[in-house]
Amino acid sequence: MTVWPEQRSLVADVEFDTVDMTINIGPQHPATHGVFRMVLTIDGELVVDCEPYIGYLHRGLEKLSENADYRQAMGWWDRTDYLAGMACEFTYCQAVEKLAGIDVPERAEYIRVMMTELSRINSHFLFLGAFGADVGSFGTSFIYAWRERERIYDLFEEVAGDRMFPTYFRIGGVTMDLPENFESRVRWLLGSIEQGLEDLDGLLTGNEIFVERCRGLNPMTTERAIALGITGPCLRATGLPWDLRKAEPYGIYDRMKFDIPTGREGDVFDRYFVRLSEMYQSVKIVEQCLSEMPKSGLILNPNLPKTLRIESGETYVRHEGTKGEYGIYAMARGGVKPYRMKLRSPSFCNLSALRELVVGNYVADAIIILGSLDIVLGEVDK
Repeated sequence: MTVWPEQRSLVADVEFDTVDMTINIGPQHPATHGVFRMVLTIDGELVVDCEPYIGYLHRGLEKLSENADYRQAMGWWDRTDYLAGMACEFTYCQAVEKLAGIDVPERAEYIRVMMTELSRINSHFLFLGAFGADVGSFGTSFIYAWRERERIYDLFEEVAGDRMFPTYFRIGGVTMDLPENFESRVRWLLGSIEQGLEDLDGLLTGNEIFVERCRGLNPMTTERAIALGITGPCLRATGLPWDLRKAEPYGIYDRMKFDIPTGREGDVFDRYFVRLSEMYQSVKIVEQCLSEMPKSGLILNPNLPKTLRIESGETYVRHEGTKGEYGIYAMARGGVKPYRMKLRSPSFCNLSALRELVVGNYVADAIIILGSLDIVLGEVDK
């Protein structure tokens, strides 16, 4: 457009305002973790506001559980944190067992802990694979992680008959005993897992670009994390060695010797490295279980009634889930169905801090910050 001389002074006096832009990420965007949507308001490349949207995976877990027999509800709970189904089954079983006063045989307790720790490793492998891709062009991390996850799922299938939703735990124990080759099979698997961890450690921790993008990004103090309700690896990344397996031992965790990895700055890198480190600790726990577990014995309480009725009572059971404190509040008022079942979801609580975490950072970093929380939408939406 031609600007005539008499118009030039008029153009020079005009001030051009910047306008904030709103961009939508999800629910189908490949950079989101599960069926999740967040709307970012940005000024240039800086995030000035964030509004998360959840509920795309809501299935009414709690209400379904209140309308089913205590045993029937089992299949829904391993679909909450579906990356670590047996860990969810463990918490649900202990909540009902505490309400009903049911004991669990020693061999079953060891089996439960082994399956839970393998589930934790399985979940963290997906985090490592996805997080490498979030940081940018580390597609190899997905291949390394998926290789080990497939091997873990193969073992789950041999033990429980199903890979992702095993429904293997039972109120009072587990549904079936371990296969004859279980010990040798698991020892081989643990060796493979350690090799996979070394591969991912070298690929990510040993990569200058990865470290530069994560180190110092979004640091958090312990006090602020507690105020926001954050638990699990994200809390331990701030330097607080809080792990329910140590602080309030359940099952046979009080017999296990393992360390609690912590970070220093509470930044994105520490959240990544704490998860990587605690996978090695999970391997140690499984090895101890293999060595100490009774070679034979009951795997299910033989005195269980055919129909489980609980007259009255309430309890809250919390475990160290893969994402943080996974808690179940259960209330009984007679009959074969619970009166109330409430899930305290660690992913939901951690995700509630997302707005505060991403505002003031770049758009590209918002994806990494979301990834560092390691949410799973099955337990967010319930």
